[in-house]
Amino acid sequence: MTVTLADIQAARRVLRGIINATPILSDERLSDELGARVFLKAENTQRSGSFKIRGAYNTISRLAADERARGVIAHSAGNHAQGVALAARLQGIPATIVMPERAPLTKVAATRRLGAEVILHGASFDDAGAHARVLQQERGLTYVHAFNDERVIAGQGTIGLEIVEALPDLSVLVVPIGGGGLIGGIAVAVKALMPDVRIIGVQAAGCAPVPQSLAAGEPITAATARTIADGIAVKRPGDLTLPIIRDLIDEVVTVDDDEIARGIAHAAQNARQVVEGAGAAGVAALLAGKVRLSGGDTACTVLCGGNIDGNLLARVLEQVLVKQGRYILLRTTVDDRPGNLAPLIDHVARAGANVIDIFHRRAVWLVPVDRVGIEMVLEVRDESHGQAVVQHLASAGYPIEREGQGLWPG
Repeated sequence: MTVTLADIQAARRVLRGIINATPILSDERLSDELGARVFLKAENTQRSGSFKIRGAYNTISRLAADERARGVIAHSAGNHAQGVALAARLQGIPATIVMPERAPLTKVAATRRLGAEVILHGASFDDAGAHARVLQQERGLTYVHAFNDERVIAGQGTIGLEIVEALPDLSVLVVPIGGGGLIGGIAVAVKALMPDVRIIGVQAAGCAPVPQSLAAGEPITAATARTIADGIAVKRPGDLTLPIIRDLIDEVVTVDDDEIARGIAHAAQNARQVVEGAGAAGVAALLAGKVRLSGGDTACTVLCGGNIDGNLLARVLEQVLVKQGRYILLRTTVDDRPGNLAPLIDHVARAGANVIDIFHRRAVWLVPVDRVGIEMVLEVRDESHGQAVVQHLASAGYPIEREGQGLWPG
């Protein structure tokens, strides 16, 4: 094993006073649903918004004087970028970060605010990495890899020490996997101190090279990286991290983007935590039943990042509200006469629904020339209330079509 418990304990000493010992929160809703005690390690509240400062600072603090003088470079989808930028600033070292061209604007802006030079290049994390290696050679910079470095892995492993100390009866640990630095470091710490803990890795289905790599016995590059969990959209696991995953991880599962979106919404609605797609991957796996739990289990998952773009968060929450039956889309028609819209809105109010959007359409719909189409997005309490609203409007004489559920005759 290239990284040991002693390495992680040494990293903890380096990080003392630099990082936050992030809280471990009881998730009452998830515990009730799964019949086990479930906790969330809130690394989304860490400095720079994710766990990455741990590995970045541990690495940069150990550079030789000549390596520090040259400045550091890294490639990142966004979280490692901020971790390196902050760690470099704290130590007075210039930092250059290469990020994919479509990296979330929130992460790009935050990295620049931390003082790093940001270069956008390529369509993926791996494309950015290839360009960063070219710049490293051209400028003579010191590379700080996001996961394929013993010092980085040891820094991330300090999370495992905190979890073990807070949860002495831990039995199941669920950790997102991108390149493998996070789960690798945590697994070394946890398995050394609590060898019976079952550790489950979670990858996004849109970029999941680890299962294939484990089967092949070597890192395999995924063909694509299409997922809202950009923080774990890494096409190829590390040469250092894959053996740790092979030796210490009990199982690797995948979650799709709909499941990840549900995890993001659950964290916001029930745990009052803002998390990005990667940060919600473990919650998503638990909600989707991908992790086997028994009544006596104490489970924990790591909310590894909270750097989600506000627009994406809004879209995710809206989509989940639709799937939960909290938002419904209805279409109907009324006679094209002045004042005919008001009675419809009055009936919506009587049914206890709230109008989010309403559209008055003539030319788009193929309706009789003397009628006009109305499209409404309504907020309701739950699915049963939504059905009651539709029934109320239909009983009032309106032909109602609910998106995805056909026509209710008026």
